[in-house]
Amino acid sequence: MKELISHLLKQVAAILEYVIAFMLAIGIILLCLRMVCSLQYIPNLNTYPNYDDLLEVCFNLIIGVELIRMMYSHSPSTVFEVLLFAIARHIIMDHTSIYSSLIGVCSIAVLFATRKFLFSEFDIADETVFRASTKAKVVNKILSVSIPHEADDTLSNVLLRHLEEQNITPRVGACYYFHDCGLRVAKLHDGKISRIQVIRAIH
Repeated sequence: MKELISHLLKQVAAILEYVIAFMLAIGIILLCLRMVCSLQYIPNLNTYPNYDDLLEVCFNLIIGVELIRMMYSHSPSTVFEVLLFAIARHIIMDHTSIYSSLIGVCSIAVLFATRKFLFSEFDIADETVFRASTKAKVVNKILSVSIPHEADDTLSNVLLRHLEEQNITPRVGACYYFHDCGLRVAKLHDGKISRIQVIRAIH
């Protein structure tokens, strides 16, 4: 029951994210249309929008688009893109100090170094713990994954079968990965698997 409630709340949160992303998309589309209609005033530097205004608004719209991507694609790369555009906007639009620009450039360098050396697949995974006696077909339905199973196989049956094929001793931390998810021994009780963690990749 706890797993079902947890999954339901995740689904509600995901729906709310899509709703917010949809509203943001509508706002960005309307602002784009407004900017298109205002392009005729750009040659007049005393009338909005001039070039600086256009540049600032375009950066804001790009950041908004990246925010939409971040809402429907939970991955480190989308967060990276949002931060990158935000810092680039500050560097290009802010002309107050050379030191401020230098800090911005260093921040971008740190972002690229972080993406190259610290990003990993574990950053984009959703993990849910089930009882080992839970039916594999039930987990497939709840998490929308494709754990191969036979008839009424439990998670324990599936994981033990594949661990034996790989000559892996069933212990806490032992894993087996399928094409869209993985199973990991989360807890043992009297030498038997009692809890299994389902690791689902998010793309």
